[in-house]
Parts: sequence; structure tokens; C-alpha cells
Amino acid sequence: MASPYVVLGKSVVYTVSGFSTLYCTLKFIGGFGRCEDVSMEPTIQHGDLVWISPISVNFQRLQKGDVVFCKSPKSPKAIICKRLIGMEGDTVFNDEKGYEEYVDNGQIWLEGDNKDYSIDSRSYGPLPYGLIVSKVALRLWPLSRFGFIEPGKQPAN
Repeated sequence: MASPYVVLGKSVVYTVSGFSTLYCTLKFIGGFGRCEDVSMEPTIQHGDLVWISPISVNFQRLQKGDVVFCKSPKSPKAIICKRLIGMEGDTVFNDEKGYEEYVDNGQIWLEGDNKDYSIDSRSYGPLPYGLIVSKVALRLWPLSRFGFIEPGKQPAN
């Protein structure tokens, strides 16, 4: 019969290993996210459950048209869901201000698909690439709209 200390020690090791594995999976492979506003409609609607993956972000393999989760420049604890419109070195027309803006090195330009209800780079300008958390890869819920989120594609409702 194993001593209580051995059983407790194994329990602690298994628990720590489990949490470490879960953390690494969510941090480096992917996890679940929920879009909580209407700025990406009709592509992603308020409350849609999506699969997000930081792999493209970590290896700098994002491309124009990708939908991303990003830390809000206005509130660092908040996460926003927007489409990547411009990469470093691009010139983007800001239709809200009426002129072109240059996206500097290490920056990106994000906009919502539902421009009338989106606060995005048109308001606050280019953002540092480091604020991107993950790429939105797949819509999981609702099941009637299950599917991959393709760059630049806006599915029908």
C-alpha cells in the first residue's frame, strides 16, 4: 500500500502536468473564442463561438484578409475581433478621415466588416503587430454556419 505522501505527491504532479499541458495547448496551438460585438457582421455575428489559433501570429504568417483577435488599443484587457486590412509598408485609404495612411514597420491596419458599427484603425490608426493575439480559423457555433473563416470572404447569412 502506497503511503499518503506518495499518493499526494503523484496527485500534485499530475495536476500540475495537466494544467501545464492545457496552458501550452491554449497558448501555442489554439482555443475557443467568442466574438462579442457586431463589428464583424455578417462574417462573424455577435455571440459566435470560434476556434482561434496563435500559430499564424507566432510565425508571422498572417495575410491581408485574415480575421484576428487583438488586444484593444483603448482597453488592454479587452479583446477585439477585426479583419486585417493592411500590413507594414502598405498605404491604406482611411474612408472615415478621407485620406491615405501609411502603415509603419511592425504595425497593422484592422477594420471591421460592418463599417457603420466598427471602431477600428480608421479611428485610432495603425496598431502594433504585438497586439494580435490569434487568428480566427473556424466558426464552431452556431452549427448552421459552421465552417472555416477564409481571408476576405464574407459568407451569406
